[in-house]
Amino acid sequence: MPIYIWLTGILLFAAFALFAFAQAASARNGAQSAADAAALAAAQDARDELVDELADAIVQGGDWLDWLGEETPAGAGATAAAQELAAENDATLLGVAQPLVVSGYPGFEVEIETNYTVGDSIIPGTESMKAKAHAAAVIQPRCDFAADADPGKPVELACGDETVNIDPKDFDPDDLPDASVMFSVHLAE
Repeated sequence: MPIYIWLTGILLFAAFALFAFAQAASARNGAQSAADAAALAAAQDARDELVDELADAIVQGGDWLDWLGEETPAGAGATAAAQELAAENDATLLGVAQPLVVSGYPGFEVEIETNYTVGDSIIPGTESMKAKAHAAAVIQPRCDFAADADPGKPVELACGDETVNIDPKDFDPDDLPDASVMFSVHLAE
């Protein structure tokens, strides 16, 4: 009988310990989802800003083709977009959305902390522990054009399955397609 009680106690302790690890894993997964969403939001906001700046560059003249591959977005609203998505996922953005370059593509990195804790468990201290996670998202151009394209003349862009024709002399910013046609946004890490 004492061995049975002893073994039952060990099994209960192991079950409670496994439950604590499951709680921690659940909090970590929630934190990573919030970080991924925040990083994507920051990069998408910068992508939209990049298309607006591209339209301005076409109107002003000059070498606007650089905006399709070499320009790094300023990302003025990237941090606000990341904060909003983190909050929607019950998390808080730590600091600001940091610009970065991954494999030659511009993007943003964020770090978040959950607003909730791991919870009470048999392991002391978990009731006040919050999960942290970071993620990075990049903006990748989807448009190709002829190497000898002249930015002062009409240019045909091959953006995935869609063709975009831009004539800088007869350009209306509303002629540009949605930002998602010209640039893709995806997680980098």
